[in-house]
Amino acid sequence: MRGKYITLEGGEGCGKSTQVRLLAQYLKQNGISCVTSKEPGSTEEGQIIRNLLVTGDKDKFDAVSECLLYFADRRCDLTKIVWPALEKGQWVISDRYADSTEAYQFYGYDKRIPLEVLRQLYKIVAGNFKPDLTFILDMDPEIGMRRSFAKAEKMTVKELRFESRQLEFHRNLRQGFLEIAKREPERCVVLNADTDIETLHRQIVEKVKEKLEC
Repeated sequence: MRGKYITLEGGEGCGKSTQVRLLAQYLKQNGISCVTSKEPGSTEEGQIIRNLLVTGDKDKFDAVSECLLYFADRRCDLTKIVWPALEKGQWVISDRYADSTEAYQFYGYDKRIPLEVLRQLYKIVAGNFKPDLTFILDMDPEIGMRRSFAKAEKMTVKELRFESRQLEFHRNLRQGFLEIAKREPERCVVLNADTDIETLHRQIVEKVKEKLEC
């Protein structure tokens, strides 16, 4: 039996990585084999791409170049981690997926890449594949930015390329994620991420049980 694919999406500092880890622990404790992935950077090749994307000058790539790098990373992640795990019956929980590309490349930037182009690229890379369930972790971008900068202070390599953008960019991202959730209510669940970690984790688990009947 094919496994389930769950993605967590949202702006900077909303706590996706923590919730991915906690959900994976919960599933394993309840007898469900699962693996985790992260975009960008789950594979060896993807880590090279990640370093290009999240460090350095915010304007070093134009929108098209940046977009193509994300899709290259996605193809590596799907072919080397996600699809093989699902075929084995494992569940996969991913920290970001295609909704982030749409939010950043279409809603976030002034020089947007048309949605039709993003969808054509997605079709080439992933075909008809899509997540079984997506959580949009929503919060005020100002709060998320403070969290993200605090996290970066503890990191050896400062991944602050997107945090260095204006607050308007991050507000546009938030609106983009909410628009995606509104468009696909059967797949997407919006949760308030401005709460304590355990409360958010319990809400995610409840929705997983409800939506995926596990």
